[in-house]
Amino acid sequence: MTGSGLITRRPGADLRSGRADASGTFGELLQGRLPDGTDFLVTLPITLRSRAWFRFDPAGPLRVFPAHKTKSLRLAEAMLTAHQPGGGGTLILDSDLLIGKGLASSSADLVATARAVGGALGLDTGPAEVERWLRPIEPTDGVMHPGVVVFEHRAVRLREALGGLPPATVVAVDEGGRLDTVAFNKRPKRYSPADTAEFTGLLDALTAAVRAGDLAAVGRVTTRSAVLNQRFAPKRHLDAMLAVARRTGALGVVCAHSGTMLGLLFDDADPDRAAKVAEAHAACEALGDDVLLFRTLTRPSHEP
Repeated sequence: MTGSGLITRRPGADLRSGRADASGTFGELLQGRLPDGTDFLVTLPITLRSRAWFRFDPAGPLRVFPAHKTKSLRLAEAMLTAHQPGGGGTLILDSDLLIGKGLASSSADLVATARAVGGALGLDTGPAEVERWLRPIEPTDGVMHPGVVVFEHRAVRLREALGGLPPATVVAVDEGGRLDTVAFNKRPKRYSPADTAEFTGLLDALTAAVRAGDLAAVGRVTTRSAVLNQRFAPKRHLDAMLAVARRTGALGVVCAHSGTMLGLLFDDADPDRAAKVAEAHAACEALGDDVLLFRTLTRPSHEP
């Protein structure tokens, strides 16, 4: 730094860099298919997130740390090829989100990467443009959008923004292992006309509940979605968690539809919240798997 606070540049150096983050989501409030054949999910943003830092180097090469973040590397390569051919740089990723658990870890990495690389290159990093960059990479959660959204994850396209939820806590059991989201989304899922009609009704009910800030009504929908998902990614603790929900006064069960997590939803405004969460935590520990606490995100995770 000079005395004036300006950065001293070496001759020929390019100091363009970008820094960004993106929140994860605890599974989905609802996931299914509509009568028109559209596969959709509804996000439940949480406070845990992925962070990305990118330093542009016009002479290349492009490197990513940690090296196993290959999807983010592919995304950065595509953005550089389109806007800075021959350029490279250093991309560093850091995340609070466990991998393969249904917390949108990969989506959060990719969104943070798009924002960081786009920021360094002076590109549009609005949600629609981030969707466009992510579409060729993989089916993606809607974490490029703030708040709770209905998202067409296979098409990587926003369907509808629903707004925010009141603060809530999720007491979760991790049933172990990892689920590959890309492989999961390649499995055929068969829905009857009765199934798609039910999902339409559930989505209508959830939309009204989110917009009214009615967490109890939200919990009823999430519970039904968890039950319906047993056909595709069964959770061995679902019956036990339903019983714990009834016993502790949880608002419902929340499922990571393409992950290993199953959680109980509690309203932070409930005067008995602390006691209920403690009782639920103890009951979940008795199931023998890892127990984690998550807080929902009640504000946008990214400021343009």
